[in-house]
Amino acid sequence: MKNLMDFSAGSLVYWIIGFALMFGAGNSFIGYKGFFLQDSFSNLGLEIPLMAFWIFQAVFAATAATIVSGAMAERTNFLGYLIYSIVITGFIYPVVGHWIWGGGWLSELNMIDFAGSTVVHSVGGWAALAGAIVVGPRLGKYNKDGSSNTLPGHSLLMAALGVFILWFGWFGFNPGSTISGTDLSIASIAATTNLAAAAGAVMAMTVSWLKYGKADVSMTLNGVLAGLVAITAGTASVSNFSAVIIGGIAGVIVIYAVEFFDRIHVDDPVGAVAVHGVCGAFGTVAVGLFALEDGLFYGGGIQLLAVQMLGVATVFIWSFGSAYFLFKIIDLMVGLRVSKEDELGGLDYSEHGVVSCPDFLLTGSQGEYYNNQNSKQLLLKLDS
Repeated sequence: MKNLMDFSAGSLVYWIIGFALMFGAGNSFIGYKGFFLQDSFSNLGLEIPLMAFWIFQAVFAATAATIVSGAMAERTNFLGYLIYSIVITGFIYPVVGHWIWGGGWLSELNMIDFAGSTVVHSVGGWAALAGAIVVGPRLGKYNKDGSSNTLPGHSLLMAALGVFILWFGWFGFNPGSTISGTDLSIASIAATTNLAAAAGAVMAMTVSWLKYGKADVSMTLNGVLAGLVAITAGTASVSNFSAVIIGGIAGVIVIYAVEFFDRIHVDDPVGAVAVHGVCGAFGTVAVGLFALEDGLFYGGGIQLLAVQMLGVATVFIWSFGSAYFLFKIIDLMVGLRVSKEDELGGLDYSEHGVVSCPDFLLTGSQGEYYNNQNSKQLLLKLDS
């Protein structure tokens, strides 16, 4: 439901206000013309219909919003999340989009973020970090001595399916950012995209195998996404060899980033902050090193690298800061977190009046709903 509403409510908000703030004529900070798409947007110089460009960008906007749902899973008030989704799609994300893609100040500095390692993924990742901090960890995640407990996801099979769908979808995400079906560079972009994802998976599997003694499935799946996120900024600017290096490094980074956030008690059930925030930032900076034109390793000097780092830093400050403020306001207005009983009983029933997986349903003597016996035991432990 959260992801469904990210796209449904997000599409409407992006049509009403977000697209205008992002791509409308304005100043270096924000656009201010074209609400409800009531403008020619001649400033964009499009060679495709405006509606084609809008729907492509609307999907990007919703993608940034959906990243946060995983980081705040299992304990977030649905109404509070809806408010967040509308604000990020209508304002927080479009501001960054204007800076980099809409002719804003980072665009004027020639920052490179071809398909959104920073514009899409880091915005969502840093907002996810803010949300996870404000909403707090899931019950039973951390012990009094500071150690953490593993709370397994519902289905690794569904997680794997989701990663395969994302991997396939990225061939629309990255090559599609040429905004053309006849630009032959889409072949090279598709190749660098695929190579980075493959390298991320192999390196995440290898490092997890060495660290944990087993080839960790969830870490390997996140390695795919880490490679995809990291290459997204420079997919049109780097060679195949560089794509493998960028994706492979991201596959290693994501493992240590997940562990880091767990150590500082930021409970991110799916590793969204590590995948999208950290690896998005890394991939954006990597363009300054590996770009065939102006990259430091290709004789381009320090200028592009400095611009990329500046973009990463300012987007972090804006995205994390504005999202943190937003979540604090939502918490005061409607409450960001559900009750202990609703969290352990499952948000399917408490928020939506249905049970997603009735085969796993247990009922207590007073009709309480629990997802499994472990949740019931944990509730009794916490009550005692």
